Amino acid sequence: MDIRPLSHAVAVSPQLQPEDLEAARARGFRSILCNRPDQEEPGQPPFEVLAQAADAAGLVARYQPIRPGQIGPADVAEFQRSLAELPGPVLAYCRTGTRCATLWARAQTEARSMTRPEVLQATSNAGYELQGL
Repeated sequence: MDIRPLSHAVAVSPQLQPEDLEAARARGFRSILCNRPDQEEPGQPPFEVLAQAADAAGLVARYQPIRPGQIGPADVAEFQRSLAELPGPVLAYCRTGTRCATLWARAQTEARSMTRPEVLQATSNAGYELQGL
């Protein structure tokens, strides 16, 4: 499992598999947040399968599908609400983790909870270069 922390409360990951969720719980996560639409590519497990595995592992699961390159202000606001409502720490995932990292970065800068340089440093430390934000 390729988990990349962005803060003490949020980490991102490429696509999770149902068998990853017990390990996520063992690593201290309490929630998963899916930012990947079902059927984005063949062989991808549907969110419902992951939600069932999350429930079995004692995790809360939420679905906020976003198409690549189509993150708008409403998506950022919904992501912020999810982070506020879900038990933390939260593990967000999509195909590569970039959508989740972008949502998190925009949420931090729009809420002014971090400066742009701080956000860019956190995402860079996690392996996501978001200079074009």
